[in-house]
Amino acid sequence: MTIIWPSPAKLNLFLYITGRQYDGYHRLQTLFQFLEYGDRLKIIPDNSGIIKLLTPVVEVPLQKNLILHAAQALKQIAITRKILSVQAGAKISINKVLPIGGGLGGGSSNAATVLIALNYLWGTSLNEHELISIGYQLGYDIPIFIRGRNLFVNGTKIQQVELMEKWYLVLYPGININTHNIFHDPELTRNSPIRSLDELLQLPFHNDCELIVRKRFPEVNKLLLWLLKFVPARLTGTGSCVFCQFNSEAEAHQILDLCPKWITGFVTRGVNHSPLQQVVSKL
Repeated sequence: MTIIWPSPAKLNLFLYITGRQYDGYHRLQTLFQFLEYGDRLKIIPDNSGIIKLLTPVVEVPLQKNLILHAAQALKQIAITRKILSVQAGAKISINKVLPIGGGLGGGSSNAATVLIALNYLWGTSLNEHELISIGYQLGYDIPIFIRGRNLFVNGTKIQQVELMEKWYLVLYPGININTHNIFHDPELTRNSPIRSLDELLQLPFHNDCELIVRKRFPEVNKLLLWLLKFVPARLTGTGSCVFCQFNSEAEAHQILDLCPKWITGFVTRGVNHSPLQQVVSKL
């Protein structure tokens, strides 16, 4: 039976930039929340020797698509270790619902799903640590999706966190924001104080990237101004999506139903273990 592999979205419940490292990368304190909502992939292994994406994403050239990069990286390592033949191939299709550049982690999530799925389908039997090592070579957030558990990231340290599984309304203004441009903006705040998780959980949550995104992208500013008339809301990651939290699904839908036509969005539940990990646990 063909497995449908979830590729879930994430939210950054808060995001603070506490400095820069010697290599130019930013030091962050951020809290990742997995959502039940996301893309869905179908992957059929074969002996063609070719990894083919049957449903290319229009906004992402094939040579830059993390789905293909992840599959090729896993195959190359498995071939080097002589646990996979060069004839190993796969046909991959994706039902893409997460917006590109929305700050929901869609590309990283897709790559993590492919690594986990092909590791199972090809029988390469790499452990989580080995898959994470591959993920780090492809993108900063990919290991988060491989772990599939809500995490507090504090610079290079990570800590698993159990959160109340609240409901979220996520809204999208229809634009793509490039992470590189935000992190290289000269006006970006980079000096937030380093705090403990206990302290951060007691403070109002904030995203240090929000001010720059609102300043550079009027569509996001317009969306937040509209949403803030009803509920507290903020940016997720460095993308264009904004979100707000509710105690019930019905409350979230009440606001979604008020949205003007220029806004698209969805209501979903936050979970402590990603939908992908829930599938893997049953294999």
